[in-house]
Amino acid sequence: MTDKPKRASEYKSEQVELVRATCLYVATRLGDMMDDLVIVGGLVPSLIIDQGALAEDVEPHVGTLDLDVGLTLALLDEGRYRTLTGRLRDAGFKTDKNDAGKPTRQRWAITNSGTVTVDFLIEPSRDGDKGGKLRDIESDFAAIIAPGLRCAFHDRLKVTLEGTTLFGEKAKRDVWVCGAGAYVVLKALAFDSRGENKDAYDLYYVVRNYGAGVDDVAKQLRRLLEDDADAQRALTILERDFSSPDAVGPMRVAAFITGGKDEDLQADVVGFVLQLLNKVSKVMTDDALDLEKGVSRA
Repeated sequence: MTDKPKRASEYKSEQVELVRATCLYVATRLGDMMDDLVIVGGLVPSLIIDQGALAEDVEPHVGTLDLDVGLTLALLDEGRYRTLTGRLRDAGFKTDKNDAGKPTRQRWAITNSGTVTVDFLIEPSRDGDKGGKLRDIESDFAAIIAPGLRCAFHDRLKVTLEGTTLFGEKAKRDVWVCGAGAYVVLKALAFDSRGENKDAYDLYYVVRNYGAGVDDVAKQLRRLLEDDADAQRALTILERDFSSPDAVGPMRVAAFITGGKDEDLQADVVGFVLQLLNKVSKVMTDDALDLEKGVSRA
């Protein structure tokens, strides 16, 4: 397993395209199981934000080196994970190895003109489940416990992938991709857990560039806040870590993009995140007032 790049400039377009081709390949192999899977992680921004229609001052998303796939609990409860792992093996995937040479049951790898790894994630469902730990499923298959993953199944978009697979096959498939609201939740929780510069950058990129404006992100996020404690916790993290230019969130976005401090960029991060928090707060307040008056905003 290679170390992830620390700077935006270290991400190469060839590897990003390889991950996208792997995603399409997986979709061709797991077609009838795709309703129980959702794409999360670093590939999401380029799938939910049209990279060919960006504003002149916006750079394309740097992408990712691996593919993150969320699993429904139903897939496990019904035992269909055996079908999933069987198809992965038939498709040429093998469990990856860590730096010590030991198998990583939650991460599978495939090699063709480069190596791509696929990480599988599952939401907490049992007492004692902790984010980042492994949920054992069978002897050679596990999934990373990911708080907030439930949001990705409540807020997801069907995206059509078209192009060539990892093996140069022309294909077109629909895949479920984490929506902008759920993505903000997952990235805020990830940043709280591990504090990676890339997580801060991914979060900022989606808040700044998704849809027609911050309102579109806020709309999706508000739906999650009604009954999801992880979504509510994500707002607390955003307010704590992204509400001032010298806070850890904006500082790490700048470090990822420029390699150091950048006052204008840090201020931009704060501006967009505060817009999001204010819009979510305002509508939630308006909803509460309307509820008291017996007015429906549906």
